[in-house]
Amino acid sequence: MTPRFLTGFLVLALGASATSAAAQGTVRRHLVYFRDKAGTPFSVTQPQAFLSARAIARRTRQGIAVLPRDLPVTPAYVAQIRALAGGPKVLYTSRWFNAALVSCDSTTLARVAALPSVRSATTLNRTARAAQPDAPVKAPAAPAARTLASRAYYGSAYAQNQQIGVPLMHDAGYRGEGMQIAVFDTGFPGVNRISALQPLFLEQRLASTRNFVDGGTSVYQRGNHGTNCLSTMAANEPGFFVGSAPKATYHLCITEDDFSEHPVEEANWLAAAEYADSTGVDVISSSLGYTDFDAPSPSYTYADMNGRTAISSRAATMAARVGMLVVNAAGNEGNRTWHYISAPADADSILTVGAVDSLGNHAAFSSYGPTADGRIKPTLSAMGQAAAVLDPSGVAFRGNGTSFACPVLAGMAAAFWQANPTLTAQQVIAVLRGTASQAAIPDNTLGYGLPNFGRAYNSLHPNNPLDTTAANPAESLTLYPNPRGTGALILVLPPALRGTALAVRVLDMRGAVVARQQLPATQAAEVALKLGPLAKGQYLCEVSAGATRQAVRFQQQ
Repeated sequence: MTPRFLTGFLVLALGASATSAAAQGTVRRHLVYFRDKAGTPFSVTQPQAFLSARAIARRTRQGIAVLPRDLPVTPAYVAQIRALAGGPKVLYTSRWFNAALVSCDSTTLARVAALPSVRSATTLNRTARAAQPDAPVKAPAAPAARTLASRAYYGSAYAQNQQIGVPLMHDAGYRGEGMQIAVFDTGFPGVNRISALQPLFLEQRLASTRNFVDGGTSVYQRGNHGTNCLSTMAANEPGFFVGSAPKATYHLCITEDDFSEHPVEEANWLAAAEYADSTGVDVISSSLGYTDFDAPSPSYTYADMNGRTAISSRAATMAARVGMLVVNAAGNEGNRTWHYISAPADADSILTVGAVDSLGNHAAFSSYGPTADGRIKPTLSAMGQAAAVLDPSGVAFRGNGTSFACPVLAGMAAAFWQANPTLTAQQVIAVLRGTASQAAIPDNTLGYGLPNFGRAYNSLHPNNPLDTTAANPAESLTLYPNPRGTGALILVLPPALRGTALAVRVLDMRGAVVARQQLPATQAAEVALKLGPLAKGQYLCEVSAGATRQAVRFQQQ
């Protein structure tokens, strides 16, 4: 989660009172609501004019009709705003809210508000407070434990994946192929350079990028939070770091301005959700939340956490209604004065994620439910305390936050939906919830508890269940512990590298060989390397047996 949370919004009166609400000449962003969609050239009978074929197919599979709420804003109304004196800019429009985000000063806003087509206007940003956002908390790395081959395969991401059944899911052939996930966050620096994320580019699974804060498509900038969160799903470097949905297709959206906190970021969330809908996204992963705004924007109260007040909560509910699976972090206020979930975690029909440690215990910072109207929250929980993530340089570290529990679970939910494509988004939530660890006794601490892919899958396939006790070793070279400390480095050998002498080289990131070792032929699955001390950094371990060569990266602490 971001350290502060968006809340409330200031409603401006029409006409002269709108002018007095802000100093003349100061350009701000305003959400302008229209009275109707009269005269629209769009029709629910021809949705291909404003929705992609994939978006229409998602609705069709789930029996969701295209409704008037899905129609774009009447173009003539937008043209009326743009024609006004003062040069108002329409940044984007909202189909679901029948509104436009307009950038202009207060004098021009008064002209906008006076248009017959306009119902009301809301100012969404005030004077920005130039404060640096808090960095993710770096917790000590968990000690290396003895190991199935799958532990070595997933690297430092093993515990968070294993806890909810991801290795079994991957072994069964479900890694997110064909599923599309939109990630809403602060920024994604380094994503285009991190080696563990290069398969996104090589396999053309980065479908789009959008920057709703600055405009345009540049997203490899701003805060690191989005990079951290994306890595828990999308990273795919066996032996170093493998995420929960390493074969899914991704859309990266910057919605959060991490230098200030105002309701305009909720409007960005809304715009991103409508974009995700129109392009055919299946799952939204949002590790964002809003409760507190910078002055003078008024903050929310707990009473507002009813799923019907916050812009982002209303947007999340609409996203769920059009058939997307919305997964949102609960918040990190569990041991603070606020205590409760934030918006849009309070939205109805979404999957709100709390945080636990590797043993399944509630993380003290994870926000509590219920919603203000009494609904159980969070919905489910996943590992968010000492969770493994990647930073923009590709280094793995452990961080704390429901921010990280959210995408870990979102990736699993996406691949679970892949495995059960006839389900609706709401049925996916219901099955994961109904087979979770606290399904019979849900509470407002962990919700329905920890989900598990094996239990959920087998509940739907009782005549052809997966063997949840099987341990299937990886077929590629892996190693542990990763990151390495001062001890031995254990190679987990696939069958192709057993029974023959092995030549081992360790290379630094410049390609220089820093260690060599010859290993005698063995049928053992694991062999120890005695490397001696290495400088901190990242290394490549290359193992050769005749013409067969495999390599795996590791990190030296």
